[in-house]
Amino acid sequence: MQHLDLRVIEQALAWAREGATVWLCTVIGTYGSSPRPPGALFVVSSDGQYVGSLSGGCVEEDFLKRQAAGEFDTPITIFRYGEGGVEGAGVVLPCGGILDVLIERLPPEHDALVHLEVFRDTLLGHKALARRVELNSNVRSFVEDDGIGPRVAWDANSNVAHIRLTPATRLIIAGISPVSEACAQFALGLGYEVIICDPREEALAGFDVPGVEVRAQLPSVFIASGGCHAATAIVALTHDPRIDDLAMIEAVRTPAFYIGVMGSQRTSHARAERLRRSGGLNEAEIASLHMPIGLSLGSKTPAEIALAVMADVLRVQRGKTRNSL
Repeated sequence: MQHLDLRVIEQALAWAREGATVWLCTVIGTYGSSPRPPGALFVVSSDGQYVGSLSGGCVEEDFLKRQAAGEFDTPITIFRYGEGGVEGAGVVLPCGGILDVLIERLPPEHDALVHLEVFRDTLLGHKALARRVELNSNVRSFVEDDGIGPRVAWDANSNVAHIRLTPATRLIIAGISPVSEACAQFALGLGYEVIICDPREEALAGFDVPGVEVRAQLPSVFIASGGCHAATAIVALTHDPRIDDLAMIEAVRTPAFYIGVMGSQRTSHARAERLRRSGGLNEAEIASLHMPIGLSLGSKTPAEIALAVMADVLRVQRGKTRNSL
């Protein structure tokens, strides 16, 4: 799940709370090439404002015209874009693919607000749920789900969609440095939710990356307070053991899928010894840390190191081994 999709649901909830009807669109099927994968979200308010994306722009423009004309006034429907689409035959995707979109009209009523609130909490990692949408009965509900399998399962015979809601991938950056700034920019481009923690006033004063949540506190404190879920990566990038080591001690106690810390082979060996002696980490916990962090690309500049870091995070997230690259 990308952070963009979390923004979609947060905005949908805000509009609904203000009394606006919203149209929530979910990509439930793609055939051939497609700009956005199944599960991608797009929301439109009754006054035409929108957030999210279904394609590169052509689908969104067509949808807005149809929505303004009152074409999507039924509670739940499926609309096809691309070649072969009966209703959407007038729109051809530039990539030549086909897009099936689930469209839900949500009036600002209690049930819709509760549904959006649960949706948001699930994307934040507070719950492990999937959405079940039944077109024949116009019923939507949440069911427990382990998050394993395709994002969307669509049964055309029963007209039921099962949509898994995994949290938006979160990157927690422990400490501000030139590498941290470049890493944050790469992560935002990948659609991650980015949180950077640093208690140092001088470091905070020089950091300015729009879209990043900045917390003026020790990363270890934020991590220990429950700032992680299973779709979280934690990277320590300062070379300052007071920040990096404490972050690692707390990080190994979380469900984060990636935990790494910057440093050479020599400093990594020294850090491992400190973490054993002073941090109380056992051998399995030490082995779970990526140190030195990142793929071995011969990186020298902050941007090159950040590229190596984010490439390694993505490798682990995709379940790839170093040998499979």
